[in-house]
Amino acid sequence: MSLPVHAVPSLAGATTGSVVEVTGDEAHHAVAVRRLRVGEPVVLTDGAGRSVTGEVASTGKRILAVEVVEVCEVPVPEPELVVVQALPKGERGELAVEVLTEVGAARIVPWAAARSVAVWKGERAVKSHAKWASTAREAAKQARRSWFPEVSPLASTANVVALLEGADLAVVLHEAAAEPLAALDVPAEGRIVLVVGPEGGLTDEEVASFGVAGARPVRLGAVVLRTSTAGLAACAALLARTPRWTT
Repeated sequence: MSLPVHAVPSLAGATTGSVVEVTGDEAHHAVAVRRLRVGEPVVLTDGAGRSVTGEVASTGKRILAVEVVEVCEVPVPEPELVVVQALPKGERGELAVEVLTEVGAARIVPWAAARSVAVWKGERAVKSHAKWASTAREAAKQARRSWFPEVSPLASTANVVALLEGADLAVVLHEAAAEPLAALDVPAEGRIVLVVGPEGGLTDEEVASFGVAGARPVRLGAVVLRTSTAGLAACAALLARTPRWTT
């Protein structure tokens, strides 16, 4: 059975035999919801490559003390996978973030595409971004990731173009593309940037701008997936051809 995973702001200085305190909502969830008790094993992670396995030393209403048994350092996964996700409508945005986190995206970039139905403005933008970030954090713990994904601020098409220009491989999912994603040479290192368009599809202007930036339009296959799940399928197809999934 997998051990429960909880996040802490930092594990700097954590060594075998030291005690790490978990506080606030995270501790409340561990003690009140998961009902962890003294002596039970648990994993703590800082989401930045370091995790520890330990035993619960003491519990309180909103505090949990863990005595460290083992420290683990995980290198940054290569290649880095960045996914530009056009804003889906409703709760499909959180679904997209959840599955992209589970599959291993290092960074998720919400994008205001021309044909995106959802609009992030003002207070709604702040709340929506916070929801995406929270979803990514919880999904990362569930997936037992040592590196949590970054959720970037809302990007414009110009921001996406700039991101594509610096990629080692840049691809755009497009149902009308002639080249299949499976035909790509996928680098073992560096940065891969994947663009997932909105339900209404990409505009000709967006496709042209991305092409100038070096992105290659590709198709997944004969079927068209929803924007909330297309990224998952494409990421899996890419990662299956890298050392991250083959070693």
